[in-house]
Amino acid sequence: VNSFTALHFRSVEDPDGPALSSAMTIEKLFPALLECFGIILCGYVAGRANIITPTQAKGLGNFVSKFALPALLFKNMVLLDFGDVIWSFLWSILVAKVSVFVIVCVLTLIVASPDSRYSKAGLFSIFATQSNDFALGYPIVEALYQNTYPEYLQYIYLVAPVSLMLLNPIGFAFCEIQKWKDEGNHQQTKILIAGLVVLQVLKNPIVFMVVIGIIAHFVLHQTIPAFMAEFVDGLANSFGGAALFYLGLSMVGQLRKLTRSTVVTLILLITAKLLLMPLICKDMVDLLDNSNTSSLNHSSLSNYAFLYGVFPTAPSVAIYAVYYNAELEVVTSGMVISTFLSAPIMYVSAWLLSSRWMDPQFLMNSLQSVSFNISIVSVVAMVWTIAVMILSKKFKKLPHMFTVNLFVAQFLTCIGMILWKFVVKGDSFIGQVLTFTLLCISLYSTYVWPGLIALSLVLMKNRKDTRVSPGVFVIIGWGVPTLVTAALLICGKKMSGTIDSSFFYVVFLFSWWLESVKYPHDNCLKCENRCESTDCLLVQVEELQQVADRQVARHVLLCLLLTVSLLANLSSCLWLLFNRVPGRLYLELVFFCAVANYGQGLLSFALFGLDKHLIILPFKKRLRNLWYGKKQEEQLPSDLPEDVRMTTMQFIKYHKEQCFHDIVKKRRCGRRTVVDCFLGCELVEWLQQVGLAQDCGEAVLYGIRLQQGGVLQCINQEYGFQDSRLYYLPPKSIFIPTLYSTEIPSMLLH
Repeated sequence: VNSFTALHFRSVEDPDGPALSSAMTIEKLFPALLECFGIILCGYVAGRANIITPTQAKGLGNFVSKFALPALLFKNMVLLDFGDVIWSFLWSILVAKVSVFVIVCVLTLIVASPDSRYSKAGLFSIFATQSNDFALGYPIVEALYQNTYPEYLQYIYLVAPVSLMLLNPIGFAFCEIQKWKDEGNHQQTKILIAGLVVLQVLKNPIVFMVVIGIIAHFVLHQTIPAFMAEFVDGLANSFGGAALFYLGLSMVGQLRKLTRSTVVTLILLITAKLLLMPLICKDMVDLLDNSNTSSLNHSSLSNYAFLYGVFPTAPSVAIYAVYYNAELEVVTSGMVISTFLSAPIMYVSAWLLSSRWMDPQFLMNSLQSVSFNISIVSVVAMVWTIAVMILSKKFKKLPHMFTVNLFVAQFLTCIGMILWKFVVKGDSFIGQVLTFTLLCISLYSTYVWPGLIALSLVLMKNRKDTRVSPGVFVIIGWGVPTLVTAALLICGKKMSGTIDSSFFYVVFLFSWWLESVKYPHDNCLKCENRCESTDCLLVQVEELQQVADRQVARHVLLCLLLTVSLLANLSSCLWLLFNRVPGRLYLELVFFCAVANYGQGLLSFALFGLDKHLIILPFKKRLRNLWYGKKQEEQLPSDLPEDVRMTTMQFIKYHKEQCFHDIVKKRRCGRRTVVDCFLGCELVEWLQQVGLAQDCGEAVLYGIRLQQGGVLQCINQEYGFQDSRLYYLPPKSIFIPTLYSTEIPSMLLH
């Protein structure tokens, strides 16, 4: 941020003055966020490691939605004190939700294709307005307002049911209309469609239990009878942890469903949910809440409305998408991304809104401290990520060659920010100029490289590598930022304060080009293993497939996330151009830009720093060996667990012959040898087809037990069973000498 911004920080001082105390207890926010997202992470790890299968997760989800949540709603509806409710605030939130619902619905009906516009309008509108109020929102509100405004907690139980009963039925109606149009016979009448919508609403446990709770509120006089109080409390208290854990489970594998044709829609929906919704909520409270004579109370309600709008989308929206079989990819991926993006937004928002008075120098120091701290973390992440790219030899191939340049730019940006903290207060003019040059060139380069990566993916579609000239891209990626920095040094003048960078427009054109181009889905199923034998033709095929994996989906997601940060930078500059008196929300935007600029390395690490073949699979192997104490193939039959023996005996007796007949094929392994083998993904698919497993998770567990029982083994006896294109051998499979030619059969390439 430049000196102009620093001077305008003084305009952010609250008119109420520093004498007014904060309406929030910000000290408890970080532990609450850590609690919520820590439990979510535990659930994700449990699902990712297949400790809990998708089928088992459905059971937990049914308990949460049909027992724990209804009990929680019933308890709070009975105990709710309507006398403390500020109805104008409730009305303001409802108007804000209706406004966002209408905006998303109308724009979708205008832009979407006629074939699916109604289902998209219904589901997207619900996505933008239905928040995860109970599992994630309530703990955050409790941490912030329990000691200052405890009555704010009850609004959670009032806003959510009203939204479900008023807005969701409209979305369901659009989905039913789309379903009616798709059937073609038009047998359903309008009355029947309306009846289905009403039935869908009444079937929702939240709506049903809210109605029952309100009736009980007046019948029981705000008191739960003693004989049922413990029972209700037991179910209600089990909701928090179970719901967050289930949320983590439901996130597993959702980003895989994201396709290149839906990323633009996803950007717009997340923008509507995390940016448009909180702003409209805050504005509506400012306009419609005229009942509060106290400016402090009015301000706290306005801030509370903003925080409420940031709550991410509820997982139940994904259930609606599955029920109507529409837009599942967008809804599930958006739920995951919005959940994790909401955490930093809520934290920064609460921190800024909780301060009743802003000292400009304090803000400048805080901004520099945030940039410095995030840079240190990013440096560590980038060193790891660059090392992974070098050790895996991906940096020699396109587009990873360009991605490494982006990583180097991100690394140098963090180094420049760390150095700037020490030289900005010194007297060394040369040191400041050199640090400024390093920081600007590298930071501007991080703005250019995402556009170049997107352009390279466009040019390399259908494997036309000859159309991409790495030298030209490298010159553009580093040359343009160098020229811009040189112009700044020549034409600019020395100013005190930190640096604000605003050269980020080039990425948009190339990124939007990327979204309009179709890519073949040949990067979805790739091999992750290699044999110890360098002469094995199966291994050669696997290596060819690994080299061909350009990780297009990861590159697209990286460009998408970096584009969001660039939009924030653009908004920051435009805000100052058109508004000479920035407010608290501008400060939040500035802090977000700082985190986005110097925290890019964390995104790169998450997407490219955990190479499956180089990092994850060896780690899982070592962990498995430490867990069991010895290699599983050395175990005697008597040492195997009972479930492994039973599964092995059942499979050998009833299914082995048919299974191997269906999936085992002869494949070339050496120049003069073939071997009977099959792919891990083929066994997973077969187990589900014959009913031995209900989903992929159970099929993988079944395959692991078969491997432990000696029914199958990996081709190099190194890795466990996986749902992938790794080759596995049936028991006592031998190599058969043949007189085949040394060419690789074409069937091995498919």
